[in-house]
Amino acid sequence: MMTTIEPPSHLSTDIDVFESIYTQAEGDRARVPWDDGQPSPALINWLNAIAPSIVRCGARVVVPGCGLGDDAVGLLHRGYEVTAFDLSPTAIEWARRDDPLNERCYHVADLFETPSRWKHRFDLVVEINTIQSLPPSMRESTLGALKELMSPHGHLLVICRGLDETEECPEGPPWPLRESELLKAASLAGLAAQGDITNFIDDSGPAPVRRLRGLFRRA
Repeated sequence: MMTTIEPPSHLSTDIDVFESIYTQAEGDRARVPWDDGQPSPALINWLNAIAPSIVRCGARVVVPGCGLGDDAVGLLHRGYEVTAFDLSPTAIEWARRDDPLNERCYHVADLFETPSRWKHRFDLVVEINTIQSLPPSMRESTLGALKELMSPHGHLLVICRGLDETEECPEGPPWPLRESELLKAASLAGLAAQGDITNFIDDSGPAPVRRLRGLFRRA
């Protein structure tokens, strides 16, 4: 039987924004504005083309800010050992309900205060849209928290909304990143890019969106 999930006591009031959206959706994914009902196409393309040379089947993978779990499901189907977490208890209950065979993979947790057993544990950290959802002043600390989840030889995959270098950043959230901003924040957090940052137009949704995708390791 599934137990009631209580949020960690230290979570900030930011949880209220996300929790209220999931709660008010009342089980209707169409009412969760950032939910696409499928794994990120940019993630799937990366898994097809690049992941086999980076992470072995069965590797430990973590998905912070997993929402309703679509990206986690995509990774589970590839044979990875997946841990997925989110601030929102309602989102995690929903993810467990939608994926009952893997319900133990989903956890309520705060990226900035993760359980000690997760520190330096994961071969791959899959970060999709968390950075863009937090104020620009938090980018370095967010990347630093993600680095804490990486094993000594692990990788961090970042997929986020992007901007051309000359574009003005809109008033967020979300707050898209320029490539130079992502690289600078990563460097300050002690991370180094592995190869070039992919800057592309994602036309898989109702409207085209510019995205960045980059792979990082400890500097």
